[in-house]
Amino acid sequence: MNWKLLTKTEYVTTSWSGGTTTQLAISPEGAVYADRDFLWRLSSATVELERSDFTPLPDYNRFLAVLDGEIKLKIDGGEPFPLAPGRVVAFDGGVPVESWGRCVDFNLMVRKGAGTGFVTELRREEDYEETIQPGAKTRGLAVYCVSGRASLPRFGLEVQEGQTLLCLEGQSESFTVKGGPGVLMVAAVREADS
Repeated sequence: MNWKLLTKTEYVTTSWSGGTTTQLAISPEGAVYADRDFLWRLSSATVELERSDFTPLPDYNRFLAVLDGEIKLKIDGGEPFPLAPGRVVAFDGGVPVESWGRCVDFNLMVRKGAGTGFVTELRREEDYEETIQPGAKTRGLAVYCVSGRASLPRFGLEVQEGQTLLCLEGQSESFTVKGGPGVLMVAAVREADS
């Protein structure tokens, strides 16, 4: 499969009312977030307001994790709940979402009906070797290094803090990630079931 390494110089950072958002990857390549015509988008935002409302994205499902800090979320009028590092929450991008607290987050958006998403965190205190199983019909796969460094030995690739390994051709077979102390976020987008 064809992987490529993305560094901070290739990311797109924009400001919003509550902080900044850094787009790590978008598919198809060259799509523009503001046009809302993308299949999926991977980003990391800095939330600097004590209280904020999420931008409504009715055509997308969202997957959110906290990389640093902790926030409380209230999704679609439900009970507020804490979201700390290590937990991923999935929700409909069209429902009202409020947050309280400051953090740095990790966000995958996937167009409804076009695919399904999956996000997991690998937070390790020592050297490790982990097998990732993206699953059949994977259309996009990203490994974002929050801290530390890791490698994909099968592909001869290494990723360091702030970098992303991206595979847009699909990677359905399992592969191994080797690393030391640090945090990785793995995101996959699969074709929707027909």
